[in-house]
Amino acid sequence: MSWHEETLYPDVREALKIDEELYRGQTAFQDVRFFRNGAMGTVMTLDGVVQTTEADEFIYHEMLAHPPILAHGAVRRVLVIGGGDGGCAREVLRHPVERLVMVELDGEVVELSKRFLPGLSDGAFDDARLELVIGDGAAYVAAAEESFDVVIVDSTDPVGPGLVLFQQPFYENCRRLLGGGGMLVSQNGVPFFQRGEYDMTAATRARLFRHSGFYFVGVPTYFGGAMALGWGSDAIDLPQVDPAAIAARYRAWGEVPRFYNPEIHQAALATPNYLKTGGPKAGSRYR
Repeated sequence: MSWHEETLYPDVREALKIDEELYRGQTAFQDVRFFRNGAMGTVMTLDGVVQTTEADEFIYHEMLAHPPILAHGAVRRVLVIGGGDGGCAREVLRHPVERLVMVELDGEVVELSKRFLPGLSDGAFDDARLELVIGDGAAYVAAAEESFDVVIVDSTDPVGPGLVLFQQPFYENCRRLLGGGGMLVSQNGVPFFQRGEYDMTAATRARLFRHSGFYFVGVPTYFGGAMALGWGSDAIDLPQVDPAAIAARYRAWGEVPRFYNPEIHQAALATPNYLKTGGPKAGSRYR
């Protein structure tokens, strides 16, 4: 019996049984592995860190895409930074958007995901509305002149090449591309254990955007409680968007996602007391 074991934090490890090894190789940027697990289906890891699983990816990808798109209400152009597995692109393209630009650093991850996790993209890479750019996301937003209604950052945690996607220059460029009327959303880890990342990105977005904050979602793969999805906008105050408007847009959209609905949308905006200013720090009760 073989196990994938990952040290998440100094006192916490996660293990998944490997029922079948599907692929293991090295790209120009990272170690990539795909294996089968009885509970989670096909699992993808990058540099030994679990990135996504076939069983629960829909929760994460739906919550990245649908809250900002439905809160905006008239999205035509979307930019996704990262997201090489294609799950975020799949969810964005369920909406009547005109154009989706997806910028992924590692082209081999895209091709391997098509091969070993084809259900995640579910044909998104063949959609004529998608332009796939293989390159550095930070460099792309620094040079781009096209405006977007929503920018979604579907990245790894702020380590190695992913660090730049959590820093102020990157957010400043995203804000410029939004042209004052759109919304940025990014994954910000699990704040129960990653409080520093939560506080750092909260402060940065608050400096740059008129409105900013987080919404939350529990994804079984991402151990440690609810994951924080950070957002910023100069035009949209996400918690103040009329719930009736969200519900009406959802009905007009006509899709029935596996996780997202208007009730989930509103519930996700509630912030736990331990994350509010002045509250106790996250993590172990003994800290």
